[in-house]
Amino acid sequence: MQPALFEERARAWAAGGQPLAARMRPRTLEEFVGQEAVVGPGTPLRLMIERDEVFSLLLWGPPGSGKTTIAALMAAHTSRHFADISAVNSGVAEVRTVVADARERLRIAGRGTILFIDEIHRFNRAQQDVVLPHVEEGTIALVGATTENPSFHVVAPLLSRARVFRLELLGAPEIETIVRRALADGERGLGHVDVGIEAETIAAIVEIAAGDARAALNVLDLAVATAAEEEGRRLVSRALVESAAQHRTLLYDRVGDAHYDTISAFIKTVRDSDPDGALYWLARMLEAGEDPLFVVRRLVILAAEDVGLADPRALSLAVACQQAVHFLGMPEAALPLAEATVYLARAPKSNSAYRAYLSATEDARRTRNEPVPLHLRNAATALMGEFGYGRGYQYAHDYEGHRPPEQAHRPPSVEGRVYYEPGELGEEAR
Repeated sequence: MQPALFEERARAWAAGGQPLAARMRPRTLEEFVGQEAVVGPGTPLRLMIERDEVFSLLLWGPPGSGKTTIAALMAAHTSRHFADISAVNSGVAEVRTVVADARERLRIAGRGTILFIDEIHRFNRAQQDVVLPHVEEGTIALVGATTENPSFHVVAPLLSRARVFRLELLGAPEIETIVRRALADGERGLGHVDVGIEAETIAAIVEIAAGDARAALNVLDLAVATAAEEEGRRLVSRALVESAAQHRTLLYDRVGDAHYDTISAFIKTVRDSDPDGALYWLARMLEAGEDPLFVVRRLVILAAEDVGLADPRALSLAVACQQAVHFLGMPEAALPLAEATVYLARAPKSNSAYRAYLSATEDARRTRNEPVPLHLRNAATALMGEFGYGRGYQYAHDYEGHRPPEQAHRPPSVEGRVYYEPGELGEEAR
């Protein structure tokens, strides 16, 4: 079995090599900063920990939001045995070992076990199914931590037996509190070091961290460790902080929640005719390494669905953008993507064709077995002609306006139903 996470941390602490972020991990619920809706006074999770009444739960949130810290607080404040594994480097064998120990512990001492699985979304379906019966029978109480949406990454039977707690990115005031606490703490933090740091530099750390407490403390730790000394004082400047950070981490995963959330924000902003907002989300995606062909595919869909006949040129431009992106590749592909984004955001909007198709789809499904009217069929053979195929068909070009006056084009049950209602903007209105 792989060494447990908290055992590894204890050994690292003893060796004096623990990073600042790990040293400053809250030891009590009172020290915990942020996530008031999850672990604030009076919340179900807070009461569960305080009363030592444990149930299975999943902690879902971005990196550095406090998932592992909450698990550590449960380990410190409950009477149950605490076992922890990481789904990154553990598998079914480790789970079965923990379960076997838990069953024996429960039989001999009547003591329950909490199994903490970090990054539980990395377990596949079969691995998660191994945990399920032991959660159901109460041999273990599961605490899982994940950065991904449990609805998509945790099997339904396990999800139904665990309560999900959603953690959010920490706010700027909360990150600042954590940074200042680390600077002042002489036991676990940097209080034993004479650090010269101005308020604007702390603000830069907060901005770079972007809601991730671990990232903030890591940047601070490296900046202080590499700062120049003047008369025994380490001077931490904004430039040093930015150098320590190298670049701001973009919370983005091309197959995870951030991928879907960001493209959703992008499309909805274009649909709402906000070019500046749309460019912002476009930049967020491209700078994080999103596939530009994925972005332009969504723009082609939007051109047809949301701009539609209010500006028929929009679809042509979106398709041209797709060709340009495919031809150029990044980083130059950002230019046609920006052009198409601005054009589509500023274009008049109409979803009349989309709505018309949805209405027609309902009738098509309802009448899928009704025969095509005989006059609309092609009499490809003499026999087909004898059966009336094409009989009575009115050739459009024989009539004024090239439109037959009374020709039916659908089965009788749906003839006359209106699907397309013109929009009121742009070319469509004219």
